[in-house]
Amino acid sequence: MIDLAQLDDLARRLGNLLPPGLHESRAELQESFKSVLQAGLSKLDLVTREEFEVQRAVLLKTREKLEALQQAVAELEARNTAARH
Repeated sequence: MIDLAQLDDLARRLGNLLPPGLHESRAELQESFKSVLQAGLSKLDLVTREEFEVQRAVLLKTREKLEALQQAVAELEARNTAARH
């Protein structure tokens, strides 16, 4: 999920980058920055670290099973070839 504290910090840092003439409206601009950042991030197809780790584990198990199946097929093919000769 999106960490709102980090968005606040980023919006604050963006506000600090404003030229001196715009410092009066810094708070308003920081809120605008925050809204734009939230909207942009919400459009991204992000997953949590936990969801990522679960899918990573599933992929690892799937890869192990695939390798075992590939080895079994290779052994069967070798036996089939040996039986023909």
